[in-house]
Amino acid sequence: MIKTYVVTHIWRMEGKIPEGLQVVDLPMTSEERTQVRRRLQTPTGLVLHLALPTGTVLQPGQILCVVEGVAYRVVAAPEEVLVIYPRSLQEAAQVGHLIGNLHRPIDLSGEGIAILYDAALEERLRNLGFVMARETRSFAKTPLPGHSH
Repeated sequence: MIKTYVVTHIWRMEGKIPEGLQVVDLPMTSEERTQVRRRLQTPTGLVLHLALPTGTVLQPGQILCVVEGVAYRVVAAPEEVLVIYPRSLQEAAQVGHLIGNLHRPIDLSGEGIAILYDAALEERLRNLGFVMARETRSFAKTPLPGHSH
């Protein structure tokens, strides 16, 4: 028999997982972390039915649920990104302006400015002379304070 669990809210653990809990990581792409009404098969065989409020975006490190002594944690899965390496503050501003006008999320957690890979955008940035590299790494959108549409 398949065990199932309905997830209707995110657990608040203040950054610490209680001692004694086993942790199972659930790798998700940035797109998958926005799909909060779906069925999710875990590596342990438990099926999670996500039924989170509309507009919820899962963040790496969040605990979806704790079932039978196991905490199920969201982690950012590796995905194709384009990392731009500005050589000056002016280049950084130009990149930020261009990407911002396209309403693309950015990840500032590593070296450079990472965006989800887009061949057309890569060509445009290359034609403008920016230094960049296509990489496979986790992508965790950097939240921008006070900005929404």
